[in-house]
Amino acid sequence: MLIATDLAARGIDVPEIAFIIHYEMPPKAHEFIHRNGRTARMHSKGTAYILWHKNDLLPDFVQDPVVENIKPAPKPKSSGWETVYILGGKRDQISKGDIAGLFMKQGQLSKEELGTIEIKQDCAYAAVQAHKVEKLIALVNNSKLKKKKIRVSVL
Repeated sequence: MLIATDLAARGIDVPEIAFIIHYEMPPKAHEFIHRNGRTARMHSKGTAYILWHKNDLLPDFVQDPVVENIKPAPKPKSSGWETVYILGGKRDQISKGDIAGLFMKQGQLSKEELGTIEIKQDCAYAAVQAHKVEKLIALVNNSKLKKKKIRVSVL
Protein backbone atom coordinates (compact mmCIF):
# COMPACT_ATOMS: atom_id res chain seq x y z
CA MET A 1 0.00 0.00 0.00
CA LEU A 2 1.29 3.43 -0.88
CA ILE A 3 -0.34 6.51 0.61
CA ALA A 4 0.79 9.61 -1.17
CA THR A 5 0.16 13.26 -1.84
CA ASP A 6 -0.05 14.85 -5.27
CA LEU A 7 3.75 14.88 -5.30
CA ALA A 8 3.61 11.17 -6.09
CA ALA A 9 1.20 11.71 -8.97
CA ARG A 10 4.16 12.41 -11.25
CA GLY A 11 7.57 10.94 -11.62
CA ILE A 12 7.24 7.61 -9.82
CA ASP A 13 6.98 4.24 -11.50
CA VAL A 14 5.68 1.45 -9.30
CA PRO A 15 4.50 -1.25 -11.70
CA GLU A 16 2.62 -3.22 -9.05
CA ILE A 17 -0.01 -0.53 -8.42
CA ALA A 18 -3.31 -2.14 -9.41
CA PHE A 19 -5.66 0.60 -8.26
CA ILE A 20 -5.87 4.16 -7.01
CA ILE A 21 -8.38 5.34 -4.40
CA HIS A 22 -9.18 9.04 -4.51
CA TYR A 23 -10.38 10.04 -1.07
CA GLU A 24 -10.04 13.71 -2.04
CA MET A 25 -10.42 14.90 -5.61
CA PRO A 26 -7.73 17.03 -7.24
CA PRO A 27 -8.92 20.45 -8.38
CA LYS A 28 -7.72 20.10 -12.00
CA ALA A 29 -8.32 17.50 -14.69
CA HIS A 30 -4.64 16.99 -15.55
CA GLU A 31 -3.86 16.17 -11.90
CA PHE A 32 -6.65 13.58 -11.94
CA ILE A 33 -5.24 12.05 -15.13
CA HIS A 34 -1.72 11.85 -13.73
CA ARG A 35 -2.90 10.26 -10.49
CA ASN A 36 -4.84 7.63 -12.40
CA GLY A 37 -1.88 7.04 -14.68
CA ARG A 38 -0.03 5.40 -11.80
CA THR A 39 -2.14 2.27 -12.42
CA ALA A 40 -1.52 1.87 -16.14
CA ARG A 41 2.23 1.82 -16.55
CA MET A 42 3.72 0.10 -19.62
CA HIS A 43 0.93 -2.15 -20.92
CA SER A 44 -0.61 -2.67 -17.47
CA LYS A 45 -4.20 -2.21 -16.45
CA GLY A 46 -5.58 -0.64 -13.32
CA THR A 47 -8.67 0.87 -11.78
CA ALA A 48 -9.28 4.26 -10.21
CA TYR A 49 -11.86 4.57 -7.44
CA ILE A 50 -13.38 7.77 -6.10
CA LEU A 51 -14.78 7.87 -2.59
CA TRP A 52 -17.67 10.24 -2.95
CA HIS A 53 -20.83 11.00 -0.99
CA LYS A 54 -23.99 10.53 -3.04
CA ASN A 55 -25.13 14.14 -2.39
CA ASP A 56 -21.87 15.69 -3.64
CA LEU A 57 -21.29 16.66 -7.26
CA LEU A 58 -18.45 15.15 -9.21
CA PRO A 59 -16.16 17.52 -11.11
CA ASP A 60 -16.83 17.92 -14.84
CA PHE A 61 -13.63 16.06 -15.74
CA VAL A 62 -15.01 12.79 -14.32
CA GLN A 63 -16.94 11.29 -17.22
CA ASP A 64 -19.49 8.44 -16.94
CA PRO A 65 -18.52 6.96 -13.57
CA VAL A 66 -19.62 3.45 -12.67
CA VAL A 67 -21.21 3.67 -9.22
CA GLU A 68 -20.66 0.96 -6.62
CA ASN A 69 -22.42 1.22 -3.30
CA ILE A 70 -20.20 0.36 -0.36
CA LYS A 71 -21.81 -1.91 2.17
CA PRO A 72 -20.67 -2.01 5.79
CA ALA A 73 -18.31 -4.90 6.45
CA PRO A 74 -18.57 -7.02 9.57
CA LYS A 75 -16.13 -6.16 12.31
CA PRO A 76 -13.15 -8.53 12.14
CA LYS A 77 -12.69 -11.02 14.93
CA SER A 78 -9.89 -10.46 17.38
CA SER A 79 -6.71 -12.33 16.52
CA GLY A 80 -6.08 -13.14 20.16
CA TRP A 81 -2.73 -11.33 20.02
CA GLU A 82 -1.61 -7.93 21.29
CA THR A 83 1.52 -5.97 20.38
CA VAL A 84 3.77 -4.84 23.21
CA TYR A 85 6.21 -1.97 22.87
CA ILE A 86 9.66 -2.31 24.43
CA LEU A 87 11.72 0.84 24.99
CA GLY A 88 15.14 -0.52 24.05
CA GLY A 89 16.54 -1.84 20.80
CA LYS A 90 19.60 -2.41 18.61
CA ARG A 91 21.30 0.72 19.92
CA ASP A 92 21.20 -0.89 23.38
CA GLN A 93 22.52 -4.18 21.91
CA ILE A 94 19.25 -5.93 22.73
CA SER A 95 18.45 -8.94 20.55
CA LYS A 96 15.31 -10.97 19.89
CA GLY A 97 16.77 -13.72 22.06
CA ASP A 98 17.22 -11.28 24.95
CA ILE A 99 13.57 -10.24 24.76
CA ALA A 100 12.34 -13.82 24.34
CA GLY A 101 14.42 -14.91 27.33
CA LEU A 102 13.12 -12.11 29.53
CA PHE A 103 9.51 -12.69 28.50
CA MET A 104 9.69 -16.46 28.98
CA LYS A 105 11.68 -16.53 32.23
CA GLN A 106 10.68 -13.44 34.17
CA GLY A 107 7.41 -12.88 32.25
CA GLN A 108 6.36 -16.52 32.60
CA LEU A 109 5.33 -16.95 28.95
CA SER A 110 5.54 -20.21 27.07
CA LYS A 111 6.93 -20.16 23.54
CA GLU A 112 3.37 -20.60 22.18
CA GLU A 113 2.31 -17.38 23.95
CA LEU A 114 5.09 -15.31 22.36
CA GLY A 115 4.89 -14.43 18.68
CA THR A 116 7.03 -12.38 16.34
CA ILE A 117 9.60 -10.00 17.81
CA GLU A 118 10.82 -7.06 15.75
CA ILE A 119 13.85 -5.03 16.85
CA LYS A 120 14.26 -1.41 15.73
CA GLN A 121 17.11 0.98 16.45
CA ASP A 122 15.74 2.33 19.73
CA CYS A 123 12.72 0.12 20.46
CA ALA A 124 11.21 -3.28 19.81
CA TYR A 125 7.78 -4.81 19.30
CA ALA A 126 6.57 -8.26 20.25
CA ALA A 127 3.35 -10.17 19.69
CA VAL A 128 1.95 -11.70 22.89
CA GLN A 129 -1.22 -13.69 23.48
CA ALA A 130 -3.83 -11.13 24.56
CA HIS A 131 -4.82 -12.93 27.76
CA LYS A 132 -1.18 -12.77 28.98
CA VAL A 133 -0.34 -9.13 28.25
CA GLU A 134 -1.34 -7.52 31.56
CA LYS A 135 0.49 -10.11 33.65
CA LEU A 136 3.56 -9.90 31.40
CA ILE A 137 3.78 -6.13 31.71
CA ALA A 138 3.41 -6.31 35.49
CA LEU A 139 6.27 -8.83 35.65
CA VAL A 140 8.77 -7.30 33.19
CA ASN A 141 8.13 -3.54 33.07
CA ASN A 142 11.11 -1.57 34.46
CA SER A 143 13.32 -4.67 34.29
CA LYS A 144 16.99 -4.53 33.35
CA LEU A 145 17.99 -6.01 30.04
CA LYS A 146 21.61 -5.67 28.87
CA LYS A 147 22.32 -3.05 31.55
CA LYS A 148 19.37 -0.94 30.41
CA LYS A 149 16.16 -0.46 32.32
CA ILE A 150 13.43 -1.17 29.79
CA ARG A 151 9.84 -0.02 29.75
CA VAL A 152 7.18 -2.36 28.37
CA SER A 153 3.69 -1.24 27.42
CA VAL A 154 0.83 -2.40 25.23
CA LEU A 155 0.16 -0.58 21.96
